[in-house]
Formats: sequence, C-alpha cells, structure tokens
Amino acid sequence: MALLGLRIGFDQVLALGWRTGLIALSAVALTIGLGLMLARWLGRPREEGWIAGCSVGICGASAALAVSSALPPTRENERFTLLAVVGVTLMSTLAMLLYPLLAQTAGFSPEQAGVFFGATIHDVAQVVAAGTLLSEAGNTAAADSATVVKLFRVMLLMPVVLLVTLVSRSAPEQLLTEEGPRRKVPLVPGFLLAFVVFMLLHTSGRVPLPVEQGASAASRALLVLAISAAGIKTSFADLLRLGWVPMFMLGAETLFIALWVGVLLALG
Repeated sequence: MALLGLRIGFDQVLALGWRTGLIALSAVALTIGLGLMLARWLGRPREEGWIAGCSVGICGASAALAVSSALPPTRENERFTLLAVVGVTLMSTLAMLLYPLLAQTAGFSPEQAGVFFGATIHDVAQVVAAGTLLSEAGNTAAADSATVVKLFRVMLLMPVVLLVTLVSRSAPEQLLTEEGPRRKVPLVPGFLLAFVVFMLLHTSGRVPLPVEQGASAASRALLVLAISAAGIKTSFADLLRLGWVPMFMLGAETLFIALWVGVLLALG
C-alpha cells in the first residue's frame, strides 16, 4: 500500500479544484460514516464498519487491508477483511462496466464522467479502465479526470488510517479476543510513514517515470500476495459464517456513494 504514494503528488490534488475536491471528500467521509452506522444497526463490531466503509469509500482491496492492519488482529477481522476484499473487487468490476453507460445516460460531459468514476469506483485499475471506455481519439478527459480524482481518494487513506489507529488504541485494553488479550496496534503504522515519504518524493518531481511505473506494478503484486496470505489463513467455512450482512453493507455503501456523487454532479 505504501508504494501507492509514488503515484500521488500534492500538485495533483491542488489541480482538482475546490468543488471536485469537496465532492470526493464528502463522498469518502459519508460512506465511512454509513459503514459505521450500518455496523451498529446490524449488530456487527465497529471494526467491520471501518473496513467496509473505507474499502468502498477510498480504494477497495488496498483500503480494506490497510485499515485492517490498523485494527486489532483478531480472527473476526481477518475473516471480514477477506470477504470485503472479494466483495469490493466484484462490485468494482461491475461498476467499471455499468458506470460508463450510466454516465452517458445521465448526459455527463467527459470531465464529469471522469469525476464520477474517480469518486465512486473502488479500485484504481477499474477507475482507469472506466475512464478509458469513454475516451475517444485525442480526447482523454474522462480517463485523466478519473485518475486524478481517484488518486485524491487514495491520498485520504493516510489520515483515515491514522484516525482508525487512534480510535483503536483508545478502546479498552482488557477486551478479549479468540486469541487472548487484545494487542494494541502501533500509533503510526510503518507503511503510513512510507506512504507520506513516497508522496513527498513524487511531489518533488525527482521520481523517474520507470521507477513510478515499477512501483505501481510492485504495488499490485504485493496486494495480490497480501490477499493470498489472508486467504490462506481463512477457510471458506469461516466466510460462510459471516452470512449476508457483509455483502449487504458493501452493496448499500456502493449504491450510496454512486447516488451521492451522481446527484451532486447533476446539480452542478
């Protein structure tokens, strides 16, 4: 996850404009809030609300794994994280195919469509693919705006993970888990510090393009390894025990963020 920082610069964030930035920021914040509320209403642990809300609101599987690493390492969190990864990946792929049609039906301009994709689709690769589907010869406005908005959402992973860490550390220490007493997570996860350093390097303009491309490929490979490691530790029977609630949470949050961003763009 830290290597994603090499793809984001503060100059890209400033280029968004205040209105687009507010749309993306409000979508992320409200989706995470919805995740926490759904977890409470459905009688699920707060940790599941964080994982679901951040995976839909920020950057899919990467966010699910990053937020999970900032939470107590319990068996329940591992199970829910793996199911969230599977769920958001499936929904992101469906959105990649359906959202370009929705954007055209709504009459969005290429720039508006790009903002819609970047602010609503979960994973970076699917955002770029959706923007490319609406990019005509010589006109890459949809793909360009989608990528920048999505990278802004990825940047929000940094303060959100820090917030999750602080909230997790403030929980009662005597809480017991299946594995014994709850272990506190580090105040600042190491990957978060690396993320910030890489962002600063990208902003400085001193990262060669081949290095940036290599980091992007390495990030995808490491993400696959992290998902595989989580899968090895979790059986299919464990996932079935979670029932329908996780998928309902992810689906409701996916629908909400799409409606929220779509309405704001239509009103604008």
